[in-house]
Amino acid sequence: MSDRYVNEFYASLGLRPVVNAAATLTRLGGSLVAPPVVPAMAEAARHFVDIVELHRRVGQRLAELTRNDAAYVTSGAAAGLTLAVTACVSGAGGGTDPVAIEDLPYLDKTGERTVIVYGSQRNGYDYAVRQVGVRLVEVGPEPGELAAAIDGRTACVLWFAGAHFSSGALPLADVVRIAHEAGVPVLVDAAAQIPPVSSLWHFTSEVGADAAIFSGGKGLRGPQSTGLLVGREWVIAAARANGSPNHSIGRGLKVGKEELLGLLAAVEWTLAQDEPALLAAYEATVRGWVDGLAGLPGVQVERGYPSEAGQPHSRALVRIGPDSGWDRDRLVAALWACDPHIAVGEVDPNTIALNPQPLQDGEDEIVLRELRRLLADRPA
Repeated sequence: MSDRYVNEFYASLGLRPVVNAAATLTRLGGSLVAPPVVPAMAEAARHFVDIVELHRRVGQRLAELTRNDAAYVTSGAAAGLTLAVTACVSGAGGGTDPVAIEDLPYLDKTGERTVIVYGSQRNGYDYAVRQVGVRLVEVGPEPGELAAAIDGRTACVLWFAGAHFSSGALPLADVVRIAHEAGVPVLVDAAAQIPPVSSLWHFTSEVGADAAIFSGGKGLRGPQSTGLLVGREWVIAAARANGSPNHSIGRGLKVGKEELLGLLAAVEWTLAQDEPALLAAYEATVRGWVDGLAGLPGVQVERGYPSEAGQPHSRALVRIGPDSGWDRDRLVAALWACDPHIAVGEVDPNTIALNPQPLQDGEDEIVLRELRRLLADRPA
């Protein structure tokens, strides 16, 4: 193992670092932070500050950078979902109505509230919404279904971004039009939708959603424990009123001064990057994998597009046939047993995916070398 993969802190805990060819997954630490992030966090750690005012100033700067009316840093994208839905439930009074705030999450005084979602878009992040106390109402792809589901209890419509969520749901522009005609706000979960960086303003400023939520620790390469909520001023004001350090449902969703400056540094850095060149580099990596794994017995490899999160870049799909002597689970386990660990995506019972986005320079070659070594050696 090279010195590059020797981490004294991990080693002291008996842990090995990971070559991540899977995705910017929370269970693998998200992404590696951009170069300016750690210095910004270290500087923040050296001084006390008025957190409420820092939140406001950072939010103002992020709003300018992302071409939105307002912005707010959250403790991850799931927390952003919780606070955005809370804003829609309590936002009639700017989010500061003490009756509405104290009524969360049981809604005994204000009455039942619902959030409309597409049945095809239901996922594990439902919990971030349900903890507000709302009930989820499913609709299908016909325009009339959404309009019919909206009533006096509807707090908002939640729409999940990404090509992998598009089937079974109306396009966002149609959702916004139907919901806004009924006076209902629209939220977009876009946690993993960077790249493209234009997502930061596309869903809100261009398409018209009231707010969009992003992970700070995925494509933005900020602190893993951050998220970014952008959109209309009333949504952000209500989210802020119900978030830490205020005593409301979001009190536990705390963001420190270090994360605030770290995410700001990450967004500034991301917007300064050459995104077309970055995407071209991803494509070159995938071509290298496809070419390098071609011709191995029992193995089929092809370019898959888009990514597992519906982002506009490809990945290599490696199908493990019986003639290879391997099955998917044994191969995944063998890659994880390498030093450093190698993590890959799991697509179906016979296929793994290699994603270029989380890799550092040269790690694509490590992945290719270890895969070729394992696949050339039939297991006992």
